[in-house]
Amino acid sequence: MAASMLRFCSPVGRRVISGLSTSRLQPAQFVLHRCRSTLAATQAVLNVPETKVTTLENGLRVASEDSGISTCTVGLWIGAGSRYENQRNNGTAHFLEHMAFKGTKKRSQLDLELEIENMGAHLNAYTSREQTVYYAKAFSKDLPRAVEILADIIQNSTLGEAEIERERGVILREMQEVETNLQEVVFDYLHATAYHSTALGRTILGPTENIKSINRNDLVEYITMHYKGPRIVLAAAGGVSHEELHNLAKHHFGNLPAIFDGETLPACTFAGSEIRVRDDKMPLAHIAISVEAVGWSHPDTIPLMVANTLIGNWDRSFGGGVNLSSKLAQITCHGNLCHSFQSFNTCYTDTGLWGLYMVCEPNTVEDMMHFVQREWIRLCTSVTESEVARAKNLLKTNMLLQLDGSTPICEDIGRQMLCYNRRIPLPELEARIDLIDAQTIRDVCTKYIYDKSPAVAAVGPIGQLPEYDKIRSGMYWLRQ
Repeated sequence: MAASMLRFCSPVGRRVISGLSTSRLQPAQFVLHRCRSTLAATQAVLNVPETKVTTLENGLRVASEDSGISTCTVGLWIGAGSRYENQRNNGTAHFLEHMAFKGTKKRSQLDLELEIENMGAHLNAYTSREQTVYYAKAFSKDLPRAVEILADIIQNSTLGEAEIERERGVILREMQEVETNLQEVVFDYLHATAYHSTALGRTILGPTENIKSINRNDLVEYITMHYKGPRIVLAAAGGVSHEELHNLAKHHFGNLPAIFDGETLPACTFAGSEIRVRDDKMPLAHIAISVEAVGWSHPDTIPLMVANTLIGNWDRSFGGGVNLSSKLAQITCHGNLCHSFQSFNTCYTDTGLWGLYMVCEPNTVEDMMHFVQREWIRLCTSVTESEVARAKNLLKTNMLLQLDGSTPICEDIGRQMLCYNRRIPLPELEARIDLIDAQTIRDVCTKYIYDKSPAVAAVGPIGQLPEYDKIRSGMYWLRQ
């Protein structure tokens, strides 16, 4: 039962599908309130507590939002993930995340589990391509203990040989589970082909041969290389005092190294290409198509987010069908072209993937691909002001809904501090979204979609999927 309080998040469901721009814009007072439906949300935004930020002498940033409730979420957001690995040690960051809760010099694994459970707290972690995260959910009165535990597990983990061998088997089983999640498989293939032979093209879990060979020295080397003050954010939300959090950070993390040793972000170049894994025994085709987008801080990120919202998501179980606002959803519903589709805008530091993932019957693959590309071209040429206004309102609503609770707020703070070195105020985000119009969408989509070579990943009965050259031609002309 104690183990239930310690959870690991596999990369599944941890894909970041939107980004926020850091380019300077007008102050919050210039927010354009274009329709009454956003007035209540805007008034609520103005009442959001301030995000306070301070920095330790070693470069570690402390950021918090105090909402005065009786619980809190506090965590460490570390700018280190699978992108910082090489072919030999790929999988180390994820392996290290698993080892964090297996005992420290001060606490055995059992001691840690019992302490967390007795506090009524939850301890969790996950790894992405550019970030590793450890966080705790607890009563506000237990904030000092939660921070001390987080400090203990990232600085004093014993990394025992027996625990490493046991966790090696756990990760190998997790890899087998991920392989049954076809969406995750397709997105790994998409990264592999889009960023071929670069760090972003490798998986987060790493190849089987690496998992079987990673040893204690690899884990210690990764910690020594990447767990530095300037690359870490201690973020908290809920009932937290920033002054108390800063003092706790200074006490527990003040001795972390402050030097980067000349580390640079590995370059990752996008290439239009494809990976196809045909298996006609599978009932459905799983396909992702993407163009290269931009990194978190690029000024075109928010227009691409609005364009992503315009395409939308759809599933057969949805009501509405042909009456939905998404043109692509109307077409797919009317023509029974797919089981589901999901648009995505995955951002990294200096690049990104903007595209669509679809699940289709074998005999509808070609038509579905055609209508997806036709809708993309329509964004470049003839999207209307009313569509853009609706997408902007939906995007703002989704942003607010995603900040429901101390954990998503804490995650938003930690991620934005790593990406922008600040948390962008919600009124500023609203201002940026409001300034986008149909012409902006047409210009930005033309820049990134029109006549660009896409990356394609497909698994299943994909015999009807057009050849790559035909898909490429669909990025600038349409069949009659």
